[in-house]
Amino acid sequence: MDNKDAEKLFFIPFNTGGHWLLLAINPIREIMYYLDSLGNDWTTYPDMKVLIDTVLQAFRAQRDIQTSRRGANSITWIKVACPQQRNQIDCGYFMLRFMRDTLALGRLKIPTDYFEEFKCAFYTKDQVDEIKEEWCQFMIELNVCS
Repeated sequence: MDNKDAEKLFFIPFNTGGHWLLLAINPIREIMYYLDSLGNDWTTYPDMKVLIDTVLQAFRAQRDIQTSRRGANSITWIKVACPQQRNQIDCGYFMLRFMRDTLALGRLKIPTDYFEEFKCAFYTKDQVDEIKEEWCQFMIELNVCS
C-alpha cells in the first residue's frame, strides 16, 4: 500500500458459484460498487457480503483505523445500472468488460447509471466478442496456453 492515503479503486471479480459479477471497492471512502450483468441485488449473495466485510476489516487493521461497532459495517453499497447479458453464459466476459471500461477511463468513481461513454442496456455481440478477443490475446501473450 504505497501512498496509503491515496484513494484507489480495487477490483474484486466474484463468482457466486455459477455467475461472475464485479465488485469495485474504494476502501478509503468505504464505498462498494456492485456490477451484476443479471441485475440481481447485492443482498442476493450473503457470502459476498461476508467477504467484503472481511476485506474491509483487514484494510482497517492494516491502517490502524479504529471504528465503533456501529461504524464497523458502514460500507456504502452502490448498485450500478450496467449493461445486462441476454444469455446465461457471458457473465465472465461482462465482468471483464466492466473492469476494462472503468480502467480505460481512469476513474475512482463509477456512476450509478454506468459511464456515459459505455452506457447501453445490452452489449452488442461485437462488444462481447471484442472483450473475448482481448482476453484471448492477453492469455497468448502470457504464454498460458502452451
